[in-house]
Amino acid sequence: MNTLKILTTQAIPGMVVSEDIYTKDLHLIIRKDTTLTDKIITRLEFYSITDFSVYAGDSFNEINEEYIESTFFSDIKKSDSFKRFRKSYHNTINRLKSSVDNLVDKNQDIDPDELLSDISKILYHCNTNIELFNMLHCMREYDDTTYIHSLNVALICNIMGKWLHFKPEDLEIITLSGLLHDIGKLKIPNDIITKPEKLTNEEFSLIKTHTIRGYNLLKGKNIDERIMNSALMHHERCDGSGYPNGLIDHEIDSFAKLVSIADVYDAMTCARVYRGPLCPFEVINLFETEGYLKYDTKYILTFLEGIVQTYINNNVRLNNNMEGQIVFINKLALSRPVVMIGDDFIDLSKHRNLHIEALI
Repeated sequence: MNTLKILTTQAIPGMVVSEDIYTKDLHLIIRKDTTLTDKIITRLEFYSITDFSVYAGDSFNEINEEYIESTFFSDIKKSDSFKRFRKSYHNTINRLKSSVDNLVDKNQDIDPDELLSDISKILYHCNTNIELFNMLHCMREYDDTTYIHSLNVALICNIMGKWLHFKPEDLEIITLSGLLHDIGKLKIPNDIITKPEKLTNEEFSLIKTHTIRGYNLLKGKNIDERIMNSALMHHERCDGSGYPNGLIDHEIDSFAKLVSIADVYDAMTCARVYRGPLCPFEVINLFETEGYLKYDTKYILTFLEGIVQTYINNNVRLNNNMEGQIVFINKLALSRPVVMIGDDFIDLSKHRNLHIEALI
């Protein structure tokens, strides 16, 4: 049977893997002949698997599936506050595109104050962190662009900086680090980034150079060194399994460590044509079970605890279709809080067969 090498972003449930998939340090994560599911695709993104091979089939060329969006997110989309947020978000995207394109195409300097001002206008429309996370979940685009992803990462980095009690000047730097982390992708032909058919080995290698290209674009500009390092190092991992240089924990810029968490979280929670955005607790569980060696412990714990705390008192549905309210967070099992269902309290850390399936 013929095979195709595809980007992980092109993966669709139902495709069948045509070879074993390993991490850089030769840890087997998916076996040959495995049928892809939504969770498996998310796991590939978590491990920064950029490409792999599947058996050729109709599912690669045509996607007709529709997803059923949860009531929770569909209700948010109907709100007036979301409509205001969406307008401000798209205005910022347009200005960001103009500023970044001038840097990439004409080697012009960027105006950090102008970029930060635009981001502040978006944050103005969100009264709380939970509202911002929920808004971002509803802003996912199927033809997700580098600009949209970069803005999302910047906003998530801004939240993380506040959770870590950054000084105002450091909060600005981490926000700009998130905003410009993927700028190197704009030096790669878009027809390669979005190519719907088999890519050559040379094209795959070219895509992975976006970290170095981004660093070179920013080098020499009047910006903080941590912003440049974030562009270069956001695919590095503390266990040495990342790229481009296979750095380990102490060798990675601390701001790049933060950007890497926001980058992966945004990638894993973005909508696909076959589903809406993932429930945050699914992503938290994956970080908990497989992420503590790859990401700085202090940063990943602060991030996960922050997300979980924002959803206290939210209504959820479990995988057995029971519905309840989150009332208590388990520090040692963040993805498994205590849920009140009627008059009963279900501690998900003690009921391993149950998990949160959706926010409602």
